[in-house]
Amino acid sequence: MDAVGPTHRMGAQPNADAKGQNDAELMDVARKLEASFLSEMLKSAGIGKTPDGFGGGAGEDQFASFLRQAQAEEMVKSGGIGLAQSLFDALKEQDNGGL
Repeated sequence: MDAVGPTHRMGAQPNADAKGQNDAELMDVARKLEASFLSEMLKSAGIGKTPDGFGGGAGEDQFASFLRQAQAEEMVKSGGIGLAQSLFDALKEQDNGGL
């Protein structure tokens, strides 16, 4: 282990704490990817689109993406659509060298 963080040596098995931390990091990345996907789907569905009539103007357009992202993150926290688990499994397989 160096000052920056753990190193992966050939033949060396990471300890259980490092493996658990790595799994947590992979799941966090998978959840962020699912939230980004859901945010784009919400955008495609027209969520946050400025109404043609009495809207909030340019400011509303600029901040609509933040609202969609927050909504998508809450969707993921509530269980999402299961994409995070699939992404986690794929990332874990890749991390373990099982391509």
